[in-house]
Amino acid sequence: MLTVEQLENLLRVLVRPLVERPDRIEISGREEGSRVRLTLRVADEDMGRVIGRQGRTINAIRKVVKAASVRLGKRVTVEVPD
Repeated sequence: MLTVEQLENLLRVLVRPLVERPDRIEISGREEGSRVRLTLRVADEDMGRVIGRQGRTINAIRKVVKAASVRLGKRVTVEVPD
C-alpha cells in the first residue's frame, strides 16, 4: 500500500530531471479524508519547465501520480501555486 510520503517521493523523482535547481524542490502532502493534496514548489526560473507548453508537462506528471495513487485508494491532486 502506498503512503502519502511515497507519492511525494514519486513526484520528486518525476520533477527532479526537469529542473535546473533540484535543491529548490519543495513538496508538501496533506491527507484530507479520501483526498490527498500534493503541493509542488520549484524555483521561479524552473516553473516554465515544470508546467511545459500549454501545461502538457504538469498534466503528464499529474496523470502518473494519479495512476500510482489508485493503489492508495484515494484521489490525488497535484497543485503548483503561482
